[in-house]
Amino acid sequence: MNPNELVETWKREEQQPFSGWDFSHLGGRMIEEQAPWSYSSRATELMRQSSSVIDLGTGGGERFLKLQEYWPKKVVATEDYPPNFRLATERLSHFGAQVVDVRLTDDDLMPFANGEFDLVLNRHSGFNAKEVSRILAPGGTFLTQQIHGLWAYDLLAVFDVKPQWQEATLEKYAPQLKAAGLTIANTQEWLGQLSFTDVGAIVYYLKAVPWLVPGFSVETHSKHLLTLQRRLESGDGLAFAARKYLIEAHKGSPS
Repeated sequence: MNPNELVETWKREEQQPFSGWDFSHLGGRMIEEQAPWSYSSRATELMRQSSSVIDLGTGGGERFLKLQEYWPKKVVATEDYPPNFRLATERLSHFGAQVVDVRLTDDDLMPFANGEFDLVLNRHSGFNAKEVSRILAPGGTFLTQQIHGLWAYDLLAVFDVKPQWQEATLEKYAPQLKAAGLTIANTQEWLGQLSFTDVGAIVYYLKAVPWLVPGFSVETHSKHLLTLQRRLESGDGLAFAARKYLIEAHKGSPS
């Protein structure tokens, strides 16, 4: 296939719909090695011990919904991206969960009462450590799995881009949680690979995750995509650095 045909193929890939956090369109064309822990399994164990849970940054709610049979009596989720907020509300409210529009950053406050939740879950979203500690009930648990700030840094380098949040690391957030009064019960880090079978899959991925390469489009980044195509054809493959970390922290019971 000549370069012009490739670009047209990638433009069609660029137009494929994406919603929530659902990469099923790629169907085996994007392969992420698995971390040695199971966030979902640990979240399930913790929900079984809890009477209330909040899922911070639930996305379209698809992953949280998979755990629905283990939900405790009180269930709340947050999401601030309007399309995902609508999706999450449609999916989760049917099962009795409340979905609240809340912006999650290192500094923003949350509209919840002190000690409102036994369990605070967070998968790949921002959080304010002080606010997490505040809304946790005494004896409660915070469980978060995070994408490391250097995730796919070598893929970004192909597009002459550096990771925007290189400081998003375990070394940054574990001390913040400690300073907020929580006890760190478990931390784990993992380094693996994120692989793609074809360049079109990378196009879809970068359109779905637009903060990785700001302003990405096939039209403006075709030379970079052709570089990846040559790499693929040379036999080097399209594998890039995947990094995650896990933190579990507990709030002490009153003495």
